[in-house]
Amino acid sequence: MSHDLTLHQRRRVPTTAELDGIPWLGLLNPQERAHTLPRLVVGDAFGGDVVCRIGRAPTYWFGVIDGLLKMNIDTDKGDSLTFTGVSRGGWFGEGTVLKREPYRYNVQALRPSVVAGLPIETFHGLLSASIGFNRFIMNQLNERLGQFIAAREIDRINNPDLRVARNLAALVNPVLFPGVGELLHITQQELGYLVGLSRQRVNVALKRLEAAQWIKVTYGGIRILNLPALRSHTLSLT
Repeated sequence: MSHDLTLHQRRRVPTTAELDGIPWLGLLNPQERAHTLPRLVVGDAFGGDVVCRIGRAPTYWFGVIDGLLKMNIDTDKGDSLTFTGVSRGGWFGEGTVLKREPYRYNVQALRPSVVAGLPIETFHGLLSASIGFNRFIMNQLNERLGQFIAAREIDRINNPDLRVARNLAALVNPVLFPGVGELLHITQQELGYLVGLSRQRVNVALKRLEAAQWIKVTYGGIRILNLPALRSHTLSLT
């Protein structure tokens, strides 16, 4: 697959397995599903590919079939400020698509990822006609609000261990990222990008969280053992 082609130029028809990874498809009635399936596309993103760019008008509502994305902006000081990660099963940008306004953030692939797209007009058509789709979007918006309130709280946390814990909890949110389950496929370097810490400091935090039996670091990822603890506002580690 050529790196010279844009992600949009690399779009293709989703496989059956990829369609099975789209959580809201099962909420559509047969007629709605039959109308929607031919319009869904997927793209194979390389690490570093920009899926959404600040200032661009939305043309699709996007979701992650597999891989990991980050949502971020560039500050006036030239730094990159990451809001959140988007892991497997997550769909994002519904607020922007609803308002048909330009993106206020960038979304970039941290690793090779499979990204699905639903055309914006199909999105609005389902919103007008499908009760199941409406409920999914309302749940998304409600959960997203809580996520960004939590993200503001994380910005004020000086304890690196707690920052890592809360970010892990956000990445396995069962409503926003139903495809993740208890095993989060992520490297310490990728987690460092999302949290704003060095890989070495992330490693220290993970060891402390593992000692508390909140997580288990395994080959290929991090197994979540105690999600309520990761979401807590206190961390009693020595």
